[in-house]
Amino acid sequence: MEYTRLGNSGLYVSRLALGTIPFGSGGGFEKIAGVRGHDADRQFSEALERGVNFIDTANLYSAGDAERVLGKIMGNRRDDVVLTSKARMPTGDGPNDSGASRHHLIRAVDDSLSRLRTDHLDLLYIHQWDGQTPITETIATVNELIRAGKIRYWGVSNFNGWQLAKTVYEAKLAGLEPPIAQQVYYTPEAREIEYEIIPAARDLGVGTFGWSPLGEGLLNGKVRRGETTPSDTRQGTGWPEPHVTDWDRAYDLIELFGEIAGDLGWSIPQVVISWILGRPGINGTVIAARSFDHLKEDLDAAELALPQDARDRITTASQLPAYYPLWHRMMTAQDRPEAAESEYCAEQHEHVFGPGT
Repeated sequence: MEYTRLGNSGLYVSRLALGTIPFGSGGGFEKIAGVRGHDADRQFSEALERGVNFIDTANLYSAGDAERVLGKIMGNRRDDVVLTSKARMPTGDGPNDSGASRHHLIRAVDDSLSRLRTDHLDLLYIHQWDGQTPITETIATVNELIRAGKIRYWGVSNFNGWQLAKTVYEAKLAGLEPPIAQQVYYTPEAREIEYEIIPAARDLGVGTFGWSPLGEGLLNGKVRRGETTPSDTRQGTGWPEPHVTDWDRAYDLIELFGEIAGDLGWSIPQVVISWILGRPGINGTVIAARSFDHLKEDLDAAELALPQDARDRITTASQLPAYYPLWHRMMTAQDRPEAAESEYCAEQHEHVFGPGT
C-alpha cells in the first residue's frame, strides 16, 4: 500500500480509504447497506492488514448507524487509523438540523464522537457547501473544534472550485487553519472535477480523494447495455445516483473497461481503480463494498499497475469537451501554461485539436 501526504499538512494516509457507507442500516440506506457485526469487523481487519490506515464515514450514512457499527468494531485499534467523518447534511426536520453553522456542526461532531466511541476525529469533512451560513462562521467553528481537541484537521466535500478557493483564502485571511483535503466524486465516466476543482486544489495545496470510484455501482461490471441490472446491486435497487448525462457514452466506456479487463485478466473494478490512482492530482480514492470478496478485489487494485496503452485508451475514450475558457486558453495562452492544470490541458488539447497541434 502506498501512502500520500494530505495537502500541506504532515498527515499521511493510505491511497485507498475504507468507506463505510455499506455499514449499518436505516435512513434510506437499507437497500445498499446492512453490513454489521462480524462482517463489518472482517472488512475492517482485512483493510488494516492490507495497509489501509484511512477510514471514511459520515453521520449521514444510515442515519448515523454506520458510525455506530464502526465505533463498535474499532475497539483498541482506534489509534491505528486516521478516522474521518462528515457533517452538514440534515440529521432531523428542524431548521437547524442541517448546514455548516456553529450550532449544527458542534452538535453533529459531538454526536458522531459518541457513536464512534472516540474523543476525536482525525479529519472532519464539511459534506457539502452551505449557501446560507457565512463560510467565515464555518471556518471559525472547525478551528474551535480543533482547539478543543475534537478534530485534528478538516476538509471539504463536493465543493465547486470557487467555493474551495474562497474557503482557503478566507481561512488564511483570518489567520485560521484552512482545509487540508477535499473529497469529490471522480470516475473515468465522470471527469468534471478536472475542469476547475482539481487544478484549484493543486494550486491551493489541498489534497484530493475521490469517492465512489465505481460510480456507485455503475462501473462494477454488472451494468450492461441492453441487460437488466441485478437487483442485488446498488444500481439494481433504483438508487438515484450517479447522474449520468450520456448513457450511450457510459455503456461504451463499460464495454471498453470489459475489453481491457479481459486482456489483462483483471476485473472491471480493478481497471477503473488503477486508472484513477494514476491520475494527476489524485491522492487516492475511497472504496466500499457490501461483499467481502468485492472488497478484497478492490484492495488488490492498489498493487496493480495499469499498462500505459490501456491507460491511454481509457483517457482518450472518456475525455470530456474543452468548455470555455479552456479552449480559448489552449488556443492563445500556452506560452505561459498553468502547472496546476497542465496535464489536463495537454489531454484536452490533443483531444480537441488533434495530436501535434
